[in-house]
Amino acid sequence: MSTLSPRPSVLFVCVHNAGRSQMAAAFLTHLAGEKVEVRSAGSAPAESVNSAVVEAMKEVGIDISAETPKILTTEAVQASDVVITMGCGDTCPVFHGKRYLDWQLDDPAGQGVGAVRPIRDEIESRIRELITEIVV
Repeated sequence: MSTLSPRPSVLFVCVHNAGRSQMAAAFLTHLAGEKVEVRSAGSAPAESVNSAVVEAMKEVGIDISAETPKILTTEAVQASDVVITMGCGDTCPVFHGKRYLDWQLDDPAGQGVGAVRPIRDEIESRIRELITEIVV
């Protein structure tokens, strides 16, 4: 993708920033390392990351227990090359020149780790595909 900087930045957005966006950010950080700048945020952040999500990520060797949900800011969107929404609807600000993707994924809120695993695995698959598109 020629429009991205040598180190593209990606913002993952969901409502609570406690599940899907946290998993996506963790996978991208884990798999792409320093090649990508990663952010995540929520339109209405929860108090903490979903414990079933933390457990599911630990199963694949990624510890997100220290992460905290963050509020979505206009600055975070403006600073990102790619904005990936996950069920935040119309609350995500849209700026010209950004690449927007909307990933339809089940919400892990209120689910046990067994229900979170397939969501986690789908996110990992999408992240691996995204890396092939944005990392030069």
